[in-house]
Amino acid sequence: MNVLIVRPDGIGDLILSIPVAMELRRLVSGVKIGFLTSPLAAPILDYHPAVDYVRTVRWTDSLRTLCTAFSNDVDAAVFLKPFQRLMWAAFLARVPTRVATGFRWYSFLANRRIYEHRSEFLKHESEYNVEMLKGLGLYPQTGNLPFLVVSEEERQGGEQRWQGLPKPRVVVHPGGHSARRWRLEHFRDLAVELAKREMGVVLTGSERERNQFEGEVALQTSLPMGIANLMGRLSVRELMMVIATADVVVSGATGPAHMAAALGTAVVSLFDPRRNNLPTRWRPLGAGLLLRPDVPTCEKCLGTTCPFWDCLDRVTVAQVVEAVQQVGRTRLPLSVVHL
Repeated sequence: MNVLIVRPDGIGDLILSIPVAMELRRLVSGVKIGFLTSPLAAPILDYHPAVDYVRTVRWTDSLRTLCTAFSNDVDAAVFLKPFQRLMWAAFLARVPTRVATGFRWYSFLANRRIYEHRSEFLKHESEYNVEMLKGLGLYPQTGNLPFLVVSEEERQGGEQRWQGLPKPRVVVHPGGHSARRWRLEHFRDLAVELAKREMGVVLTGSERERNQFEGEVALQTSLPMGIANLMGRLSVRELMMVIATADVVVSGATGPAHMAAALGTAVVSLFDPRRNNLPTRWRPLGAGLLLRPDVPTCEKCLGTTCPFWDCLDRVTVAQVVEAVQQVGRTRLPLSVVHL
């Protein structure tokens, strides 16, 4: 049986899909498991024992190209999120079994439908994902934690990135796309404060995020000792190497927080108060602290018209420094702290 798991969006989303492959491997003897994902996220699956092959698609691909992603004897496609064009592609490619939610108008493109509203936020995203296997007639168990694999050679490469920096080691990741962000100057001040406490700090992010960060906080000419700015200089696998050899990762509700949890590195993650960013569904599954401002949960961000517009900025640099020190000492399972 050849099963293709479809999740071609963010890095965090893909990481929280890995338990689907792990449970499928446990339940079905001899199953061949593939992932259909984005070119950016795909490398995180390298060396994973639950993954046999990876295919990639881009949102700009033609429907004909998308159809080829479902070729070569795919017996079943499991859509963990109902991407309409990809569901059309699987339908046109005549994939025999197509599993997806039953609540969209285009759900007729699936012939095995799961009726569960994720918008109710009753479970973690990884649990919702695993339960999509019911569409294959399976009885999956939830609770598997996603993990990622780095080779010994890669781990040594990660160690080299920290060369000359003191311990403990802290990755500070100011970037992110899917959630509101702590102000960039707060991330800068955090890096400086951690360095003052004789911690080694590496800044990570994309080239675009580096340009924005340096442009807004003018950090490129004022990095103190103990801080290495690697923003825009790391591939996804290189980012994994650095995170795997760190003690703590500080980020918003974004991919590197889930990457750290899956690599066994403690996390300090800042979550905004929107309902669609609730920790119940989106918390990293590892050790650390999740910091959330103590303001009412909102349905969506209303911008400056909201009396709590400064929600994330109510979390202070001193509080995050304290959280970093705490998780570095205890490495307890992740808990939520309202500040």
